[in-house]
Amino acid sequence: MIWHSRICFSLALALAALPLAAAVTGRVELRDSRDPHVRKARDFSGVVVWLEPASGGPMRINRRARMIQKGKRFTPHILAIPVGTTVDFPNLDPIFHNAFSNFSGQVFDIGLYAPGSSRPVRFDRPGIVRIFCNIHSSMSAVIAVLNTVYFATTTASGEFLIPAVPPGEYTLHFFHERATPQTLRSLERSVAIDGDATALTPVSISESDYLPAPHKNKYGRDYPPAVDDGYVPGSR
Repeated sequence: MIWHSRICFSLALALAALPLAAAVTGRVELRDSRDPHVRKARDFSGVVVWLEPASGGPMRINRRARMIQKGKRFTPHILAIPVGTTVDFPNLDPIFHNAFSNFSGQVFDIGLYAPGSSRPVRFDRPGIVRIFCNIHSSMSAVIAVLNTVYFATTTASGEFLIPAVPPGEYTLHFFHERATPQTLRSLERSVAIDGDATALTPVSISESDYLPAPHKNKYGRDYPPAVDDGYVPGSR
């Protein structure tokens, strides 16, 4: 009984010595958008928010995540991961796909692969990786590779919650696929977390300077005219 009490007392001391971690919450609103989901439905989802430790060095996390291909779509459309994460790209369609990225971030090409199969890609450096399919020009997605484990993606209401953030100084960052880099950099700021739950000031992100541009295939050329593959999403 004495032995058990000593263990409990030692554990209590150890836990008391640990810094308290706090939940960080906030809300993002999108404005000046031409997207009907934003303008009419006020859908503010898909904004990545993260806290990068001011004193931290490169962070490597051995995790796995998934971005499925189904209905000729990548799901989720926006995926946030820590550096070092391996992402699986399962093909759940009854047709072939070829996910690739040749933009800034991480260049990769997992090649043509059959229905029911999957290919992994490990993301080893921070950056914004824009994903496409070399066969279907309408398919696109974004992977935000972050040098932190303290991040969240906004819900349709624009709210986000970053759990278990230890006390310290951080830089607050945002990513939205229809905001310019200049707009996003202007929103960066320092944040001090002291161990208590922290509600950040609401943020507004403008899409006014966003100019959509058609992407090329993995060879840097225009996509050929679409070929009817006989598959209608939702028919399976």
